Amino acid sequence: MTLTSSQNRYLRGLAQQTRAVVLLGTKGATAAVVKELDLALEHHELVKVKLSGGDKAERLTQVAALTAGTRAEAVHQLGHTVLLFRRNVDAPKIALPR
Repeated sequence: MTLTSSQNRYLRGLAQQTRAVVLLGTKGATAAVVKELDLALEHHELVKVKLSGGDKAERLTQVAALTAGTRAEAVHQLGHTVLLFRRNVDAPKIALPR
């Protein structure tokens, strides 16, 4: 699912009030972290993830591993924080604008 620019803006606005749900440690995006993120996305649909330290290339690798492992879409990334979205097919919680 590809998000439009208006949907991205809407999701970023919703995420301003939330805190990071998943925090990556020094080991990065492990299988256990991906599994927890998958559960969080199933429950919340929109999740903030705090990435572990490192340079920009390492953080981009972590984001790619998280999005590939959970079939989520990266809405926005700012520094060490990334916002991920995945629609819950059975019971959608967030109504996206067109």
